[in-house]
Amino acid sequence: MDNLAEPLRKNINLLGQFLGEAIRNDQGEAVFQKIESIRESSKNSGDCQWGRPLLNLIEHIDDEQLVPVARAFSQFLSLSNLAEEVDRVRCYRHPETDEPDPYALNRVFDAILQQDISPAQLVEKAADLKIELVLTAHPTEVNRRTFIQKYDSMARCLESMEGLHPSSPTAINQKERLRQLVSEAWHTPEIRSNRPSPVDEAKWGFAVIENSLWEAVPRFLRNFDRELERVSDQRLPVDASPISFASWMGGDRDGNPNVTAAVTAEVLWLSRWMAADLFLKDIGQLLQQLSMTRASDELWAEVGECDEPYRKLLRGVRTRLENTRRWTEECLKLGWREPVDVYRLNAELREPLLLCDRSLRACGMADLADSLLRDTLRRLACFGLGLVRLDIRQSSERHADALDEVTRYYGLGSYRDWSEEDKQAFLMRELNSKRPLLPKEWQPSAETREVIDTCEVIARQSPEVLGSYVISMASAPSDVLAVALLLQECGVAFPMRIVPLFETLADLNNAEPCMAQLFDIGWYRHYTQNHQEVMIGYSDSSKDAGALAAAWGQYRAQEALTRLCREMGFTLTLFHGRGGTVGRGGGPSHRAILAQPPGSVAGRLRVTEQGEMIRYKFGMSDIAVRSLELYASSVLEASLVPAPEPKPEWRRLMDEMAETAHGLYRQFVWEEPDFVPYFRQITPEKELAKLPLGSRPSKRKVDGGVESLRAIPWIFAWTQIRLNLPAWLGSDKAIDEAMSSGHQRDLEQMLSDWPFFKSYVDMLEMVLAKADPGIAHYYQQRLVDPQFSDLGERLIERLRQCQNLIKRLRKCEVLLQDKRAVRESFEVRKTYIDPLHYLQAELLLRDRNKPGEAVDFALMVTMTGIATGMRNTG
Repeated sequence: MDNLAEPLRKNINLLGQFLGEAIRNDQGEAVFQKIESIRESSKNSGDCQWGRPLLNLIEHIDDEQLVPVARAFSQFLSLSNLAEEVDRVRCYRHPETDEPDPYALNRVFDAILQQDISPAQLVEKAADLKIELVLTAHPTEVNRRTFIQKYDSMARCLESMEGLHPSSPTAINQKERLRQLVSEAWHTPEIRSNRPSPVDEAKWGFAVIENSLWEAVPRFLRNFDRELERVSDQRLPVDASPISFASWMGGDRDGNPNVTAAVTAEVLWLSRWMAADLFLKDIGQLLQQLSMTRASDELWAEVGECDEPYRKLLRGVRTRLENTRRWTEECLKLGWREPVDVYRLNAELREPLLLCDRSLRACGMADLADSLLRDTLRRLACFGLGLVRLDIRQSSERHADALDEVTRYYGLGSYRDWSEEDKQAFLMRELNSKRPLLPKEWQPSAETREVIDTCEVIARQSPEVLGSYVISMASAPSDVLAVALLLQECGVAFPMRIVPLFETLADLNNAEPCMAQLFDIGWYRHYTQNHQEVMIGYSDSSKDAGALAAAWGQYRAQEALTRLCREMGFTLTLFHGRGGTVGRGGGPSHRAILAQPPGSVAGRLRVTEQGEMIRYKFGMSDIAVRSLELYASSVLEASLVPAPEPKPEWRRLMDEMAETAHGLYRQFVWEEPDFVPYFRQITPEKELAKLPLGSRPSKRKVDGGVESLRAIPWIFAWTQIRLNLPAWLGSDKAIDEAMSSGHQRDLEQMLSDWPFFKSYVDMLEMVLAKADPGIAHYYQQRLVDPQFSDLGERLIERLRQCQNLIKRLRKCEVLLQDKRAVRESFEVRKTYIDPLHYLQAELLLRDRNKPGEAVDFALMVTMTGIATGMRNTG
């Protein structure tokens, strides 16, 4: 810890001291000393036979001590994360204390202008940015909401103590409050008693907006305007929204039976209610501020004779917003009700606000127009009256099943058995037909009824509160046309965006011909108005083919789609379904964006923000501002100064490496008969089902092998044992063969000059630095039948070789050699994560031989603690 920045080290020590006091007061001196002994042994053990004194302590813990020991190490890791987040805020507020940030707005703007881009081009592209961050509720947020609230309060205490004299009354009071909050956290169970419902998940997303993003968005736009004005004397238009938000929480029904049409309707009304409530608070502040009497003729004509024209206008706005909030409450309680004097469209609320803006500027009060009023207009442009646009996601199989029931009812045969040509012909006939397709007397199955009910919910909503209809496992044009037909039949009167999600490697390879067929259909061109969104799946393609083959497949698919849309006159928006981890396409956003194929960004981007990454990037307002700036600057740079085309010889080498990596990955994961039994013995995959992380089941099917697992628990399980297999398996052989066959110089040049390859290696290095062969070997020794040991040894040895290969490629002695802060941060955590791993292995052994309540609970605590310490779960 000695190498950490002084403020960070001081905060970690202070939080650790308070946690120790809480443990001693609650559990007594004996338990506290046991925890201290484990911590000291972990600190001194190094890698020598996994630290035998440490293992002796852990293997002989009594059952009654299991939970407090697990909780102690888990909570310290949470407090370390908190201290690091506060330190990130400190660095953001005081940039002079750190090295210059190459991704700061001013530096990116200046760098772009040095590439023969004029200020006018920069302004034009900046005003046209369309970045949508899609918040998803995949079960990767391990912290309970009550803990998040306590950590937020702790963060405020630490921030308020910064710069104060330690003996000042304010500092002493804040320190005492911090001590109380740490004690509160210790006495609060970190494991939920029940899984959150989809509505709970949506409320969690709304809380992130209310507590952080509502303030962060206008601050980000002020910073953006300031830098834009510096280089061009222009600002963004007041109704510009370079970044907006959508959500899958309450709309993602793919494989989640808990997301129903009723849930989707409830979440949409809750979202509207929250938006009306937040805008009411903004209007209340404006009513206090805009007390002046000078106004434009336009405003006087609107309000008539009065003393305070702005307040009179805004009182009417307030009344209508109150009506809107009341209407949404009634719809929540009683179902759909006809609205009376409410705001349904964003333009209806924007109009009076713009009238105030024009009047203030006309009367020489531009400074007031640029204050709270501008912030409210910015929020309206970003969030709108729906707060977040809700995406709907459903599997293509469910739509095909629904249409199959219809065709069988009419005696037309089985839709599912038809050829793709016959399906398209049927769908186009029905889309162009003036008669309804769904008969009134028809009684569909419960599953099909749910599909139809969802479409009917969509039909009752304003387009402004809805995002895209995402079709998972899309593979053919009929998958898209089927959704269009179902929406039309259910009364959806607007062209909702229909987005095919290409997930497997085969589907990614087939994405271009699939979309080309769609674009050739005149009806479809008219429906889309030549705008197409396509989602690229990262999680399932990586699980299917391995990380390297999937990454190259994703890159090539984006290239092909970009080329196709350019040739056929379509505007393309690529929707990246990235997760928090490397195995699911995760990683630093700016590097990922700059590594996209040239021309594929073009000012438009949709991307998922999943699980704990929402909290990490947007949980605190200052950090949220920084994250939004990174997105905007990176998309702007990728659009105006795209990466160069890769050299032909690099493509050929990547083709060879991807094929090699894919072959080895499939050989182990899909073809090795011992792999699934080994996976289920060495990882806590089965026990993961006990952890109430999210509303979605951890498996698509109750029984089955790797194919039945969702990508998130698949990654989670390997991360828990620090083998991190999905992110590197296959890459080891691909890189080794490339280097052995004389391509090391090519790889070094690719690493230097090709952003895609550099981004991939950076992410691979990160995950390899977090992997630990010794810990994985300990799990194997304790938990795996000897008959599978040979397989385990081969995998662990491959991990070691892959770590050495990256060091050779990087020409460095240690992984993350040029990222000292990240490396040191993880070294601090090692003292606390390692005991949790050894304890988890012991608990898994006990649980599988003689389950008990204390073992069960302690096991869940270790899962959350390791996930917290690793800073990504799935």
